[in-house]
Amino acid sequence: MKALCRESLSETTVKEVFIPTYDCMRRYRGAWHREKRHLFPSYVFLDSENEELLLEELQKSRVAIVRKKGLFPIDREEEKFLKKLCGESHHLQMSRGVLHKGKIQIMEGPLKGMESRICRIDRHKRLARVGVIMNQDCNSIPAGLEITEKTL
Repeated sequence: MKALCRESLSETTVKEVFIPTYDCMRRYRGAWHREKRHLFPSYVFLDSENEELLLEELQKSRVAIVRKKGLFPIDREEEKFLKKLCGESHHLQMSRGVLHKGKIQIMEGPLKGMESRICRIDRHKRLARVGVIMNQDCNSIPAGLEITEKTL
C-alpha cells in the first residue's frame, strides 16, 4: 500500500509516505530477539501540507483509501507527540527502565519523561502500552520496554 501511494501521488502533494514502526522483543530458540512491528496496523501515513489537493489526488488515483476507511487527519498535538516518540525515522526504539516500589522509572529511550502516559506494562513480553490522544479508535499504542531491575 505504501508503494502504491508513492506511485499514485505527486511529490508536490505528499512530502512523505510512511508506516510508523516500533521495536519489540520476542523469545524463540532460547534467546530474545528484537523485532520491528507496525505501530498502527493497516494505516499508511501521508505527510502533506495541502489536505484538499491530497483528497483530490487520492480520489483520482487507484488508491482506495478514501473509499474504504477514509482519511484521518491528525492534529498538531498528536503529530508533535508521535514525532517525539518516533523521531524523523518514524520508528519507536526500545526503552529501558526500572520498577522502584511499584513505580516505573525510564532510564533510557524515547519513553523517558513519559512515565505518566504508560497505562500498562507486560514484563514477560517486554512491552508497554502508552496512552495517546488520537482521532482514531485507539487509546494506547505498544512500545518496547525492558525492565532491568525491580526493587521493593
